[in-house]
Amino acid sequence: MGFAIHLINAAAFNEFSAAVKSLAGQADIQVSGREALFDEAIYPRLAQRDGVALASPVLAIEAGVPGVRGALEIIGLDPFRAGAISPDLMGVPPAERRMDVLADDAVFLSPAAMTWLKASTGSSVVLRAGATDFKLRVAGPLLRARAGQRLGVMDIGATQWRFNLAGKLSRIDLKLREGVDRGAFERALATELEREFPGRFLVAQPNDADQESRTNTLSRAYRVNLTVLALVALFTGAFLVFSTQALSVIRRRSQFALLRVLGVERRQLLGQVLLEGASLGLIGAALGIAAGYALAATALRYFGADLGAGFFSGVRPTVVFTPIAAFVFFALGLGVALLGCLAPAFEAARAAPAVALKSGSDEAALSRLARVWPSLVCLVVAALLTLAPPLFDLPLFGYAAIALLLIGGIGMMPRLASFVFGAVNRIAMARGSQRAVPALTLARLANASGQAAIALGGILSSFSLMVAMAIMVSSFRVSVDDWLVQILPADLYVRQAAAGNTAAFGPPQQAALAALPAVGRADFLRTRDVSLDPARPAISLIARHIDVADPAKAMVLVGAPAAPPAGSMPAWVSEAMLDLYAVKVGQTLQVPLNGRLQTFFIAGAWRDYASQAGSVQIRLDDYRALTGDQDVSDAALWMRPGATSAELVKQVRALPFGAGLQLAEPGEIRAMSLQIFDRSFAVTYLLEAIAIAIGLSGVAATFSAQTLARAREFGMLRHVGVTRGQVLRILALEGGALTALGVACGFGLGLLISLILVFVVNPQSFHWTMQLHLPWGLLGAVAALLLAASVLTALVSGRYALSGGPIRAVREDW
Repeated sequence: MGFAIHLINAAAFNEFSAAVKSLAGQADIQVSGREALFDEAIYPRLAQRDGVALASPVLAIEAGVPGVRGALEIIGLDPFRAGAISPDLMGVPPAERRMDVLADDAVFLSPAAMTWLKASTGSSVVLRAGATDFKLRVAGPLLRARAGQRLGVMDIGATQWRFNLAGKLSRIDLKLREGVDRGAFERALATELEREFPGRFLVAQPNDADQESRTNTLSRAYRVNLTVLALVALFTGAFLVFSTQALSVIRRRSQFALLRVLGVERRQLLGQVLLEGASLGLIGAALGIAAGYALAATALRYFGADLGAGFFSGVRPTVVFTPIAAFVFFALGLGVALLGCLAPAFEAARAAPAVALKSGSDEAALSRLARVWPSLVCLVVAALLTLAPPLFDLPLFGYAAIALLLIGGIGMMPRLASFVFGAVNRIAMARGSQRAVPALTLARLANASGQAAIALGGILSSFSLMVAMAIMVSSFRVSVDDWLVQILPADLYVRQAAAGNTAAFGPPQQAALAALPAVGRADFLRTRDVSLDPARPAISLIARHIDVADPAKAMVLVGAPAAPPAGSMPAWVSEAMLDLYAVKVGQTLQVPLNGRLQTFFIAGAWRDYASQAGSVQIRLDDYRALTGDQDVSDAALWMRPGATSAELVKQVRALPFGAGLQLAEPGEIRAMSLQIFDRSFAVTYLLEAIAIAIGLSGVAATFSAQTLARAREFGMLRHVGVTRGQVLRILALEGGALTALGVACGFGLGLLISLILVFVVNPQSFHWTMQLHLPWGLLGAVAALLLAASVLTALVSGRYALSGGPIRAVREDW
């Protein structure tokens, strides 16, 4: 699983990065704005600058397509200049229509865009600008476009005119003269522009580290978390190897002792056991690499590159076998197998032959497991690591704390099993009314705590991890649902059905919506992206009606707010802003708007599950005063008293532009959002199911090995008069008791791990907080499944162990 997820993530990220770089073409330097668009007046200055051989203006937008879900990326280019810098983006018109590259009614589409829009050369497509639709002719394909890249290219003048963006550019690509140092040119130009236009422009090389970092940051936390979840199965598998090898060594303890008596040295015996584990590890790791590659290829073909999270839309990667990564994951698998059999191998080599040859010395071999101090050290260090800050913006110390917590919890099992079952046995003996089967069961559990701890460890590791993941996902889902309830107070939400950043409501449409007879109140919202840090993705700027005296009506506040000083413009930052940009409530924040840095007072922090990169809310009146932009992206409508939802929807649809609107009630938005959430966490659910399956396999293997290893014990019980049915009941009671204790401890340990996931790992990964929620139904169902599986396994193994008869069971073969 780990190798498959690595291959999927690597293929998707590499293809996504290659698609981003393909848009830059052969540019040496790119000048872009901190806002999505900037004034083209800077273009002549850059084109005439010393060292610049060619300057190509670019206007990149996302155009809505009526009737189609999603947006089409439109790139406006100057064909006379772009051919030397971005030749792959040039359209290929028919021989008889060469001038279509300059036509104001033509667009060139990539193969993926043609397939998506069901278009071909000579057909037409409809795009949306604001609330107006217009038709463009498909003039031909692009010269080159990456697989899955939905892209349209137009003349830049036609793009500005068609989308009402006259005088606006997204970036300027610069090709430098021969011999010009790109690094020195970049630094000099960045310094000059920042001095003359503070907070307005970004200067970078298209393939520099900052751009790679921005692309990587978008999905890094998601990818790392998936990989860690995949390694959960590896951890569970490590304990499965340990329990299997430990029980195998115990079962052959007298055989190893005989070999020692016959002259086999300790290091030879140690090598034999390690070689057994290495053989299993080699086979398992090789099969894992092959299965991981097949799984990655299948997932990329049928489920896409983003694994449901939406990070890598618009790319169609293919899996590429990477020998280095394969070696690393192969080494992990082999290392886990060796680690799992290391302790049993040392025990087999260090055991005194005279003691090991005696019957009933099995428990002595596990006496070292009862040491408490190593487990206590692990638990203390785990608690301290939860207080550590993130490393490289990742919760690495949080993951280390979880691993130590698991190791410490499993290490406590021998002492805990001895204490619990010993106490129960003493209470039962004091009462003096105990029957044979319960008495034998409790005596066994109380006096063979080492072997019981091995079974408990398998149950604990699998169930605690399942509990932790279930609580984390459930807490996140419930928190998102509650958050949606609080931020969706209106009766109806309206936006353009076509996606993209060109679909909006102008003042006439806003007035028409507010004037509907069924509308008692209308609020409007404007969103746009701005860049605060060149090394980080852009943040979302949200302008809306906010009551400064009671901002909680418009958002879910976190922490104590601060009253803005008189005359200041207030802003409310998301939790991600507090972490990523180290801002605090009560400070000021500079945001690039209308070509200059505008200062806002941070009046509070709010919870935003929609943006991992950060977001800022400001008042719509302040935004309009600063930018002059009167358009809005969304409308929220409240009904008048006595009006019905059906009347409101009918009146909105009756507007001249009503046919192209997307209408949704709060319940519909919640349902759709939770559906997206479930799709995004589908892989997490799959990994959780795999962890449960491995855990069940581990429990079954452990109980089977223990039962088979006790064949002589059962034979002796049969000799003293215990019936076959009573032995099976003893096994069923043992399995049920061990599983019940393991489930109880696993729930406690899983709850502690979930607290780390919810309150440490999640905030450090995604920079938002959530409330804790326990899915009792799911936890109870899995606990019951574990209990049933353990009892059934014990019975099946017991029937096999008892099939040989009592005489054969107690016979020594040597």
